[in-house]
Amino acid sequence: MTHPSEDRAQTVSPARAAEVAEYLAAHRDDVIAALAGWVRLRSVSGLPERRADLIRSANWLAGALREVGFPTAEVLSADGSPTVYAEWCTRPEAPTVLVYSHHDVRPAKDEIWEQTPPFDPALRDGRLFGRGASDAKGQIIAHLWGLRAHLQRSGTPELNLKVLVEGEEEIGSPHLAAFLDEHRDRFTGTDLIMVSDTMLWSAEHPAVCHGVRGSVQADLEIYGPGHDIHSGAVAGATVNPLSEMCRLLARLHDDDGRVAVPGFYDSVVELSDTERRQLRALPYDDEDWRQRSHTRTVVGEPGYTVPERIYARPVAEVLSMASGDPEGPSRGAIPAVATASITVRTVPDQRVDQVAEQLRRWVADQISDAVDYQLSIPEETGQNPYVTPSGHPALTALTEAMRAGFGDEVGHMRNAGAAPAALLSGALDAPVIFFGTGLPEDNWHDTDESIRIDMLLKGAATLTHLWEHPSLHP
Repeated sequence: MTHPSEDRAQTVSPARAAEVAEYLAAHRDDVIAALAGWVRLRSVSGLPERRADLIRSANWLAGALREVGFPTAEVLSADGSPTVYAEWCTRPEAPTVLVYSHHDVRPAKDEIWEQTPPFDPALRDGRLFGRGASDAKGQIIAHLWGLRAHLQRSGTPELNLKVLVEGEEEIGSPHLAAFLDEHRDRFTGTDLIMVSDTMLWSAEHPAVCHGVRGSVQADLEIYGPGHDIHSGAVAGATVNPLSEMCRLLARLHDDDGRVAVPGFYDSVVELSDTERRQLRALPYDDEDWRQRSHTRTVVGEPGYTVPERIYARPVAEVLSMASGDPEGPSRGAIPAVATASITVRTVPDQRVDQVAEQLRRWVADQISDAVDYQLSIPEETGQNPYVTPSGHPALTALTEAMRAGFGDEVGHMRNAGAAPAALLSGALDAPVIFFGTGLPEDNWHDTDESIRIDMLLKGAATLTHLWEHPSLHP
């Protein structure tokens, strides 16, 4: 790849931008129909009863890739999980780009969705509702149609494209590393990786994503009595594991909201002055953020803006806690077991193994001797944070492509969630860039997930312009 400086980056001609936008607008109904058809497949990961749906989803995508023109598009197994691999490599002199995403989705309960059942997609007010519409099937659809628009000009891709779409991202990609190792020959010669599983800052103010946080998942069980015991018989004379869980988790943060685990911040790299200026240039106000993110209040670590907190600062969150009789009438019993799920979002240079050990030591030091406990931290599902190398030419190309695709200036950001970017970069010895079509208000992992169709089409246009950008070609 060539390495032009930022001021030499070439813009997309207005005529080409208009041509691509017109092509995609003419196929708007086809884009919606494709995404809706795919969303109907209940490709929920981690549930054995949905394995057939995952396989159908993978086969749907492999067929769609072949329909676009990929000579090779097949479904492979990652320890039984259906993973789609495709390649279109006909230009030995051109760079090779690997596009990564996932086709698995989070579980969804029909009875609590208000717009439509989660796997019965519905188009309303410019949004397509359905589980996976934004995270991340819509992002893959943008790639399919971005490539279609590109092929209208070239007939074949102007660079070499490979596609990897896994079926286990929502459960931490536990078998991705082994899959990459087993199929190493398929990925030889990868020059650049694009991860498409990210959000934009806002519909009105898109921004180039430079990195993602990492993640560490921990599950804690605390054991009290040998079985649930009538509280009137033993209350005041036995330990309550739920009370101990509450006491322990209350110590996870200090009074300022910082994580109170010793050593937690020791490896954290502070933002550079340049990136801090970029994040503070994003248009932000509390009311707009509360509305778009569906949050009640704005809180967080003192001394940092909201974009800095969610993109560049580590956090620990309790995602669930269960014990006793959470539903129905109480039995009036002290529970035998209390459970909690904790997730840690990490930033450079925190590592999965380092944070896992810090959590283990903290729980061991803090928990009462009156209870037994088990702390499970599956390190194979953890993800390390990743930031695209500063000044990489692909960032220049992506910035120019987004300007053309969205028809406006773009900002700079990271993403608050995690992705296996560090794993992919390390395994394939290639840098990673990020592009997605999601928005905070798309309700990822929540009820009534949806995607804005105009974001989908602008995202597809961006990808067309990216594949055609001169800085990606020798």
